[in-house]
Amino acid sequence: MPATPFWHRETHARRRPALRLRARLKAAIRAHFEGEGFWEVETGLVQVSPGNETHLHAFEAHWVDAAGETARGYLHTSPEFAMKKLLAAGEERIFQFAPVFRAREASRLHAPEFSMLEWYRAGEDYTALMADCAALLRLASGIGGRRAAHFRGRTCDLTAEPERLSLVDAFLRHAAIALEACLTDRDAFAAEATRIGMRIAPDDTWGDIFSRILTERIEPLLGQGRATILDRYPVSEAALARACRDDPRFAERFELYVCGIELANAFGELTDAAEQRRRFEADMAEKQRLYGESYPLDEDFLAALAHMPPASGAALGFDRLAMLAAGVESVHEVISTPFPLGEGA
Repeated sequence: MPATPFWHRETHARRRPALRLRARLKAAIRAHFEGEGFWEVETGLVQVSPGNETHLHAFEAHWVDAAGETARGYLHTSPEFAMKKLLAAGEERIFQFAPVFRAREASRLHAPEFSMLEWYRAGEDYTALMADCAALLRLASGIGGRRAAHFRGRTCDLTAEPERLSLVDAFLRHAAIALEACLTDRDAFAAEATRIGMRIAPDDTWGDIFSRILTERIEPLLGQGRATILDRYPVSEAALARACRDDPRFAERFELYVCGIELANAFGELTDAAEQRRRFEADMAEKQRLYGESYPLDEDFLAALAHMPPASGAALGFDRLAMLAAGVESVHEVISTPFPLGEGA
């Protein structure tokens, strides 16, 4: 028996308070960024490449061009490439609320079509984004009229200063693994994972092991009591971020967590086109190995990197933030017209 359609009056009446809150939150965030000297932009949805990360899956787009030939592109998984081209063009502070599309994603926290808040600061360190994230959580608290967010038995004070926790410290605290000792040794990492009770397959790569430990043992414990800024990822797990100046084994990347939910992903942006190409090619080779498909590189984006200034940028799942502010249990409750295949499809 299918769920009641969202357009039934009773269903809409139940969902309407959360949808109205979402609208107020968007307006408050827009005013916040404009007050900080940001310009709101709108970039195209159809791109040459949807993104070149191994585990991101895109929607294809087909159309007939002026010559009558069938052309193919992709709906973007993020507006990142287009927004960085605007930085190369000379923009310094930009943001947008972008509809983005990711296949193979449907759950309480995932929708195949969702809204991403993305923003960039040219010439500023990625730590400035940490302050931005804290400000956005305070805005969500104020608009939602609730100091704390709650999700599946977890509580987080949205007004408290977030904890900044490195990946090295997180692995030691929550998984009892010395990450630095395993950075270049897949077998040692597998042995450590096995020691703490993780199931490791013979063909699991270093990245597979890292992701499994992070997902199962660490992420559920983050953002409880106060938000967590999980900082300094191994450089192999940060395809678009530059290496840390003090230790090139790690990258200027952080993720923001509230109640065990990843809300934002932020980088000190990589602007070395040759290094970016090398990382993309490695990720696409791995995607081909795992999924039997890969995506083209955006050569225009790689060319723009040569002209892009040092910058930092962040992407935040706006539906998730609205969900927490509204006190509901699913992102589908704060999406006006949910994806037609529905939650969990």
